[in-house]
Amino acid sequence: MKNDILNRADIELLVDTFYNRVNTDPVLKPFFKQVNWDRHVKIMYDFWENAIFYTGTYSGNPINVHRHIHDKLPLTKEAFAIWLKLFLQTADDLFEGEKTILVKQKGYSIATVMQMKILDKE
Repeated sequence: MKNDILNRADIELLVDTFYNRVNTDPVLKPFFKQVNWDRHVKIMYDFWENAIFYTGTYSGNPINVHRHIHDKLPLTKEAFAIWLKLFLQTADDLFEGEKTILVKQKGYSIATVMQMKILDKE
């Protein structure tokens, strides 16, 4: 039996494991070529901690960030599908429980909204 996502350390494990997988994926890896990883993962820790535990640790505009990425290297439906599959699989591989279900629901919602606001605007 796996534990549920209980705290920031669990969020960090989720984020770190997920991005390790992203960096081995041939479709997703090019989107992260220029990323400052120290900065990015800290932002993602705050983002997901806030999304799951409502901590107020994140402030930002992920849509604008991803629009900027899209301007440089166009995002695709395939990339979003792979991102979502890797994210959901990472959550399932590491955790189970109420917060795990919530993080997966939020991941699905985020991928859907990003596609609508970025890809469907073209």
